Amino acid sequence: MVSVASRCSGLLLPELQPGLAGFRSRSPPPRVHLCRSRRRPRTLSCVAPPDSAEPKTDEQEVKPDLGEEKAQPSNSTPQEPAADPPVPDKDLNRRVALLSTLGAVGLFASQRFKLGGFSLKDLAANAVPYEEALSNGKPTVVEFYADWCEVCRELAPDIYKVEEQYRDRINFVMLNVDNTKWEQELDEFGVEGIPHFAFLDKEGNEEGNVVGKLPKQYFLDNVVALASGDATIPHARAVGQYSSAEFRKVHQVADPRSHG
Repeated sequence: MVSVASRCSGLLLPELQPGLAGFRSRSPPPRVHLCRSRRRPRTLSCVAPPDSAEPKTDEQEVKPDLGEEKAQPSNSTPQEPAADPPVPDKDLNRRVALLSTLGAVGLFASQRFKLGGFSLKDLAANAVPYEEALSNGKPTVVEFYADWCEVCRELAPDIYKVEEQYRDRINFVMLNVDNTKWEQELDEFGVEGIPHFAFLDKEGNEEGNVVGKLPKQYFLDNVVALASGDATIPHARAVGQYSSAEFRKVHQVADPRSHG
């Protein structure tokens, strides 16, 4: 029997002798194919257990020490003492407070000077009583107003300037719509918004009216026409921004002779 080396595995397999070539076995022997398998190289990696900490090397243990040495200040250079905070100057603060007070007083005085030093109540106090205006033979300007009326307060300086120029020739009357005494006059002149200016001739007949906030020239032109005795006024019906008379605060005045 001769042994032959297999090409694949290198194992020795028996080979039949020439004399036994005619001998056949009932079942042929199984053919075994042995080939070299290609194995992938395995990579080995070490995994530390979760509870175990990575050992520190000498370099890692030395680094914190070096950092601490850098953080320590050097004793060779002395530190300068911190400067004291500046002390506030009391005299300067007093001067600033005084100037602020003077500025506020000056602003208030300038506003009062701009208004001629008069408020609506002052204008009403200096106005001619309504009954007197209807009987002295002069043309009359009747203003229906209220203390809460913003437009009335805004127009007060212009009305005051015109009154100062024509007070000797024209009656200027002011009637407060909050006074129940003037309910009949409110209906007679059809007052729905304030300020309401009614322009009357010498006989007390209404020639026209101006309602609300309008340029000063409207009011001045009508007053000049009344003072000149013109048959008509240039602005017989003009309406601007006004406050509604429905918001008036009705009250009864103790003195029935009061025209406010």
